[in-house]
Amino acid sequence: MPTFSIHFGPEIIAHLAKAGPDETVHVTLTLGRGDEPPEAAPVLLKGPLAKIMKAGLLEAGTVLTFHQPRADRKGRAVVTADGQLIVDGHSSPFPSPSKAAGAVTGNFINGWTLWHLPDGRTLDELRSALEEHGKE
Repeated sequence: MPTFSIHFGPEIIAHLAKAGPDETVHVTLTLGRGDEPPEAAPVLLKGPLAKIMKAGLLEAGTVLTFHQPRADRKGRAVVTADGQLIVDGHSSPFPSPSKAAGAVTGNFINGWTLWHLPDGRTLDELRSALEEHGKE
């Protein structure tokens, strides 16, 4: 019978150690053979975040957050390698910022202006920067 082993790099172990008790941690597994490193499958960027990611303005693994004090709502999502968003507490990724925001708020909302990067910028600001760069 083949042996099954899972190896986590130090960055994953560090992330798991920092995770809070209510935080969802998503792990993607790839197949490899023995001591050979697994071949990375090509990632096809899709959806509304694809152009921003291709331009290098947004990276997979980026944590996005929002806070609506009046409604006492907070949200956290992680950008996937293919340009989707995994929202804490949800097992399936969302294809757009607005769908991801709606999953947290319970109603339709503009996720482009709601989600913030760690530096405070919104996804809408990234989209505008990409448009401005394209005009030059």
